[in-house]
Amino acid sequence: MGRALRAYASIFSQPDLPRDQPGCGYYRKMDKLLSGKIAVVTGGTRGIGRAIVDRLLAEGASVAFCGRSAEGVQKAATGSQAYGEAADISKPEDVRRFFQSVDTKFGGMDILINNAGIGIFRSVAELTPEDWRRTLDLNLSGVFYCSKEALARFKRRGGGYIINISSLAAKNAFAGAAAYNASKFGLAGFSEAMMLDHRYDNVRVSDIMPGSVNTEFAANPSDADWKIAPEDVAQVVIDLLRMPPRTLVSRVEMRPAKPPRKS
Repeated sequence: MGRALRAYASIFSQPDLPRDQPGCGYYRKMDKLLSGKIAVVTGGTRGIGRAIVDRLLAEGASVAFCGRSAEGVQKAATGSQAYGEAADISKPEDVRRFFQSVDTKFGGMDILINNAGIGIFRSVAELTPEDWRRTLDLNLSGVFYCSKEALARFKRRGGGYIINISSLAAKNAFAGAAAYNASKFGLAGFSEAMMLDHRYDNVRVSDIMPGSVNTEFAANPSDADWKIAPEDVAQVVIDLLRMPPRTLVSRVEMRPAKPPRKS
């Protein structure tokens, strides 16, 4: 095993502790899966992104996150192991500035969670060119900009992990979502190609594809207990990071267990 591979294996390979002991659970202090690791989360101020930030911190990671507004970042700031900055990841200059700040604060990174996204739900006839550009720029180009910055840093650290928060809209088109579907179908292809490009650089790439999640993101948000909780998506992120380096889970599809029956 070469030096780079040994270094990469040490990043994510930690023994599982028994879950039947008193006090065991997702947030048990003695089970710090990601102690000493540095994670970056885009769109980390609310919803799925905020749940992922909280869970990574609970597992011992240092976490840098970004959001589009300085006010949202300030409200989401939590603890000395977290760093937040306002950045629009559809703009390459914002992405470069944010990742440079991560270098200054933490000295590098091991994990990238591409979570930031937007949904504009209109028919093709009603979509404006600006709607189209904004959706593709944020949901697809932004992932490229952030991944490119992360890959340069992973090279210096001997490897890393990129997890893209996608959607079942990456495989199931639906009316009123042409721009959103296009961005997520594109993300699926981009993720697989990036994995093939960099798997022998000790970089793993996974897609998480949730269905209906109980956040404000949906076209018609509602407080529905039947939907996936943001914390459920965060749990899958941790499950992926817990996998041994020899194994890659390329895609995870998530669905509500009991959605309302169609009449």
